[in-house]
Amino acid sequence: MQVSVENVGKLERKLTVKFPAERFESQVSARIAEMGRTVRLKGFRPGKVPTAVIQQRFGAQVRGEVLSDLIGTTLREAVEKENLRPIANPAVDTTGNPENGEITYTATFEIMPEFPEIDVAGLDIKRPVAEVTDADIEKMIETLRAQRRSFDEVDRASADSDFVMFEYAAVAGDYRFPAEGLERAGSVLGSGTLFKALDEALTGRKADEEFETDVEFPADFRNENLAGKTAKVTFKIVKVQEQKLPTVDAEFAKLFGIVDGDLEKFRKEVRNNLERELKATLMARLKSQVAEKLSEAHESLDVPNIMVQSEAHNLAAGSVPRGQQPPPQLIEAAAPMARKRVIAGLLMGEIARKQELKLDRTRLAEQLAAIASTYEEPEKVIELYNSDPQLMSGLQNRVMEDQVALWVADHANTTDENLSFDEVMRPVSA
Repeated sequence: MQVSVENVGKLERKLTVKFPAERFESQVSARIAEMGRTVRLKGFRPGKVPTAVIQQRFGAQVRGEVLSDLIGTTLREAVEKENLRPIANPAVDTTGNPENGEITYTATFEIMPEFPEIDVAGLDIKRPVAEVTDADIEKMIETLRAQRRSFDEVDRASADSDFVMFEYAAVAGDYRFPAEGLERAGSVLGSGTLFKALDEALTGRKADEEFETDVEFPADFRNENLAGKTAKVTFKIVKVQEQKLPTVDAEFAKLFGIVDGDLEKFRKEVRNNLERELKATLMARLKSQVAEKLSEAHESLDVPNIMVQSEAHNLAAGSVPRGQQPPPQLIEAAAPMARKRVIAGLLMGEIARKQELKLDRTRLAEQLAAIASTYEEPEKVIELYNSDPQLMSGLQNRVMEDQVALWVADHANTTDENLSFDEVMRPVSA
């Protein structure tokens, strides 16, 4: 076998491979002979089908399969011989026809870049640290109560936390919404569903009350004809309902799978759920920061174009409805961020390789258990992951990324950043 390598780009390589045609023909003959012993054709006894008939019926298929197998085998040998690390399956070009006693093909692909020395000691990392407090547990229980609240109609003026159903029409200049009649809507006052000015207009109103007032609509209001404008709004209050929160008792605990209604078990379960969510979010924030610092420190690294294109496509796909292909301009706009992600991913993979980090099976089991615990039948989720190589591979990659992030944090210039549960789980954008 003869191999030559041509650099056709910073990371793109073109391999030209030649192997003896005799190797190909001998394998074709061997496979034809094997088929003669096993194939069943009408009019012939088993094992007695003439070679000429096999060649006529299956020759093209066999030659194609043998050529494909030989290309795969020789390509792996050639890549290993030349010490290349391809990123993805190559584009192979060949006629498949022997010339001068040889079969020639070319394989074009991108390779893994040459990595510089990755010194993480100079990276400034802030490791977020937080814990679940009793106050966080009580706050979550209040959230669970609010999710299961009911509403009773009342004959009084509306107040904060009341549900108000109303009809309205808004007029701004020559524009009226709706064009005719009134639009019906409803919201819990103070919940943030409506903007503040509308909440204020609806507070202190009773059922069947009709009134008109000026309302300033926010700039980001969904109706562009009202957004950022002051409109004269006519209201009619349909009904006012007072919220009724469930009592935290045994019956309430049973709603969350605590069969015997034990409130201590219930609070323990709430704590466990919050701690699991907090742990995952802390890890995600640390990993994101490590990835960002690594990509910033090595922003000039040459990376495979195919990986950047794939990541840009994935980022853009998240901005369009599921099932739709993102437009080219959206993919192009995502390319800079995609490049940073690819750099970070490659560097984290190289750190794992250089430091000989091994997959932590205990951490893997914990992650799988955490994922499964969010479903009604956890054991079936675990079974699914264990039976699906693709799902398990994705989980293993995430766990290894976690391990790399922890290793980087342990070897970088890292300081702990003490935060509350809310600051971690519900960060306020700057």
